[in-house]
Amino acid sequence: MNINYKFITALAMAVCLFSACFNSDGSKDKQKSVLLKGLYSFGPEVKSFIDCESGSEFWVADSSKTLELSYTKLGFEKPYTPVYVELECNLIKSDTTTINGGYDSTMVVTKLLKISKKIPDGPCMQ
Repeated sequence: MNINYKFITALAMAVCLFSACFNSDGSKDKQKSVLLKGLYSFGPEVKSFIDCESGSEFWVADSSKTLELSYTKLGFEKPYTPVYVELECNLIKSDTTTINGGYDSTMVVTKLLKISKKIPDGPCMQ
C-alpha cells in the first residue's frame, strides 16, 4: 500500500506540473516577439540596450548566442562601446534583487538581424 500511495502522489504532482505549463486551450505559453532597434553595449559586468524610439534601457540576455559573439568580432579595444543593432526579442520583468533590477525590463534576444559600428542618424545619435 505504501508503494501505491507514493506512485499516486508522484503521478498527481506530475499532472499538476504538466498542466501548469499549458494554457486552458492546450497550447504552450508563448511570449510575443518584438522587433527593436537601438544601441547595445557589452562588457564584463553590463549588457545593456537602449531603444532608439522610446529611450527605454534594458538588461540583455542573449538566448540566440550570436549577439555577444558578433559584438566581440567587431574588435573594439575598450568594452562598452555602443553599436547599433536590430533584433527580435522577448521582454520580461527584471528581477529587482539582481544586477538587472535597475533596468526597465530584461530583453531576451531571440534573433540578431543587424549589428553595425555605424550608428545611423536620427533618434539613436547621442
